[in-house]
Amino acid sequence: MDIKRFEAMAKFDLSEEESQLISGRVDSIIESFFALEGIDTTTTEPLVTVLDIRNVMREDIAKKTIAREELMSNAPEQNNGYFRVPKTIDEAAE
Repeated sequence: MDIKRFEAMAKFDLSEEESQLISGRVDSIIESFFALEGIDTTTTEPLVTVLDIRNVMREDIAKKTIAREELMSNAPEQNNGYFRVPKTIDEAAE
């Protein structure tokens, strides 16, 4: 494995001894992944999580709480039923 390439990407400055040590470890990790390629997983169901948990969130029930007119009555500025706010993005900067 070319550790110098990783060293440049991560902006590390490793000694030759550190590079050799890390290179051996990275090669070992990559070999482990190649060993996993040989495992037959065709009959294995994919998992989202290994934990046996269920979604405990409440049902999403829409309900009207404040009428739009009442809500918009507090808006200092509005346009076609929406809040009007100051522009925050300078188009020239793009």
